[in-house]
Amino acid sequence: MKTLIGGAVAAVIGVIGLAIWFDAFLQLLAGAIPVMLLLGGCLALYLGFDELKDTWQKDTGVEPGGSGQSESEAEKYRKENEELKKQLEELKAEK
Repeated sequence: MKTLIGGAVAAVIGVIGLAIWFDAFLQLLAGAIPVMLLLGGCLALYLGFDELKDTWQKDTGVEPGGSGQSESEAEKYRKENEELKKQLEELKAEK
């Protein structure tokens, strides 16, 4: 109940304050809108560029956020993986 009464009083005071300082409110709004548009635009540019970069990496076959391993290291691990698979198949065949 206290919250309801406090909220009603705050709303009434806010409406009165807005009526009294309407010109100041419009000045504040006029200054805040361009800043919000600038920050929102910068955020949209950053997110769009990040998405575009991920698309480029998928097209070139590089995993996004990869560890930066060279192709020779990747090939080495690929060969090692194939050898381990062969050994596993041999062990399964022995059983």
